Amino acid sequence: MSAEIESHQVESIGIVAGIVWQYLSEHEPVTLSKLSREIEAPRDLVMQAVGWLGREGKIEFHQGSRSKLISLVNE
Repeated sequence: MSAEIESHQVESIGIVAGIVWQYLSEHEPVTLSKLSREIEAPRDLVMQAVGWLGREGKIEFHQGSRSKLISLVNE
């Protein structure tokens, strides 16, 4: 049962990672706060998706004037 739950969680993170990537392709750069407000998913899931994309090297972080900004890596 735990493998089934873990598989579902990983799938959910992957789906939200796709949503985050799409959002960033249209609205970058944005703060993590704005990203978590704009994406219709639980904040924890959005942050996990950001981690997923970061681990894959798809996003980068920048220091803005008041907070960190996130954007897609230009390939």
